[in-house]
Amino acid sequence: MQLVFEQIRTGGDRNFGYLLADRDAKQAVLIDPSYTPETLVARAAEQHLRVTYIINTHGHQDHINGNDKAVELTGAPVAGHPALPTPVDVPLRDGQELTVGAVRLRFMHVPGHAADHLVVYEPSYELLITGDLLFVGKIGGTSTEVDARTEWDSLQRLLKAVPDSATVWPGHDYGVRPSSTVGIERKTNPFLLCPDENAFVRLKAEWPEFKKQHGLK
Repeated sequence: MQLVFEQIRTGGDRNFGYLLADRDAKQAVLIDPSYTPETLVARAAEQHLRVTYIINTHGHQDHINGNDKAVELTGAPVAGHPALPTPVDVPLRDGQELTVGAVRLRFMHVPGHAADHLVVYEPSYELLITGDLLFVGKIGGTSTEVDARTEWDSLQRLLKAVPDSATVWPGHDYGVRPSSTVGIERKTNPFLLCPDENAFVRLKAEWPEFKKQHGLK
């Protein structure tokens, strides 16, 4: 099996989309094609890959706004959490898997930033596509304290489920580099360094001032 994995800038607010495929099987998936699905579809076509699924990490508009065009161009079904606000052809729940040729994709339900949020994990190559749950040096925003506490739980579950060597591929280019590893984030991400849930919630509330004090954008 030959893995194809590409991180592609799709516009919007520094959005990333992903092309993941088994070159030998000529099967591919598009993850969060968002603003420029044509770019991801073209990359698949150039490599003679057939798109078998369009996967959404979550249902915020800047991640699903390319679905209709991606479906039009590929005929592939949309896969996502059942609570996605747009039609879902292939519902994905916590612990489910999809296969793309010989590639296995595992899904974990990680609410907080969004109630329907999923992360995608490819265990053979330890690829972790985190959507808007975990960024490089940051995490996804939440609108209430309840959501913040839910996000803490999701992050703790994720850290227990994947190895430190797994690479982190976020939904936006918000950090000092476009990707990271779980181990690096565990040691450097201010939110993952919080000793407990209450400290995490406090940091979320104080984040604008924290960024100012530490020169972060």
